[in-house]
Amino acid sequence: MRSKRIIALLICVMLVVSMTACSFGGAKGSVYWLNFKPELDETLRTLAAMYKEQTGVSVKIETPESGTYLQTLQEEMNTKNPPTLFVVNNQSVADVWKEEILDLTGTPIYSELNTASYNLTTEDGRILAIPYCLECYGIAVNPDLLSRMGYSVDSITNFETLKKVVESIHQNASWLGFDAFCSPDLDADSSWRVTGHLANLEYYYEEQDSGTWKEAPASITGAYLSNYKNLYDLCINNAVTKPEELEKGGHNPTEEFTSGKAAFFLTGSWDYAKLSAAVPNVTMIPYYCGIKGEEKAGLNSGSENFWAVNGGIEEDDQKATVDFMKWLVTDDEASNLMVGQVGNMPYKNAAKSDNGFLAKQNELIKNGCYKMDWAMLYQPNSNTYREELVTALAAYNADRSDASWAKVKEAFVDNWAKQYAAVNNK
Repeated sequence: MRSKRIIALLICVMLVVSMTACSFGGAKGSVYWLNFKPELDETLRTLAAMYKEQTGVSVKIETPESGTYLQTLQEEMNTKNPPTLFVVNNQSVADVWKEEILDLTGTPIYSELNTASYNLTTEDGRILAIPYCLECYGIAVNPDLLSRMGYSVDSITNFETLKKVVESIHQNASWLGFDAFCSPDLDADSSWRVTGHLANLEYYYEEQDSGTWKEAPASITGAYLSNYKNLYDLCINNAVTKPEELEKGGHNPTEEFTSGKAAFFLTGSWDYAKLSAAVPNVTMIPYYCGIKGEEKAGLNSGSENFWAVNGGIEEDDQKATVDFMKWLVTDDEASNLMVGQVGNMPYKNAAKSDNGFLAKQNELIKNGCYKMDWAMLYQPNSNTYREELVTALAAYNADRSDASWAKVKEAFVDNWAKQYAAVNNK
């Protein structure tokens, strides 16, 4: 009788162990995501806790300070427990790590993609990295502030009309109680708006003259720098903050826009949720800069957020990482949280986006406008390249002379060739 009770007890124990293993999916391995987007940190920690509760798999999230990601990635990849999942922001960065990256061809997460247009690959077809969000950017506009000067968003169709509205607002800022542009700071937290995103208009139009870039060209001509200058000058000369005070940074352009201190803001779809909460009818216009035919310009669309899986880690950790990635884009609650933060995820079963800036881009494309792809992703040695741009732009802000602008052109054009040579050992 006693032996029967012991057998029964053992069976119960085995059932409990079995049920526990099933509830956690026989959890093996762990995930370490080195996150590129500071604004995503809180959401990722929430998702990590959810995933651990559902599967038993541990997910570690680390987010370096803005402007320090590549340095941190280099350091972390050389540790005993490196990231299993990390982010590369362009092809050149992916190429740096191509020997350490797992080929995602045929993986469960790769099969969830709804487009292959943005993947970062090797020449022999290995899939190095895939986008986890697609974004767009341009100039956010507060229509209510424009209406107080008798203007509408629809009246802005090119650089000439944009300049008229912007300068009119700036000239009357003291009695209006708001200015035209938010502060385009040059500190690490904000300089990407002008050294990366705004710079894209020069690269994009130059790219169109020679055909879509598949890799970084060894040099650029700067043929459209005058158009970059048009819009850059308009921003710095008609902003909440004086040009010479932008170098030190420390301003908060998002708060300037949401609190009604400025009518225009260089930003993108990642900011839509925050901006629309304060300005429900916020909209976006393209980077008008004086290009012929720009009445048919659309927004800048693409991604600089690509998932890469570490190929040098244990197989259990690789599998755990790919499983976690798939969960993020297929689980209803998880993908809703992600899409709410990043705007859009290019995966078949991810939550649908209600991002107004992305909807605006779709509307423009439907009306025959062209999409500006992210040619800025080809900036060679991008961190160093942009640092030199910041230095030149800061000097120009303090002295807006032709001589100062010549230095900006050097930082755009000569610096491109120099950085290309540096990363390609030429």
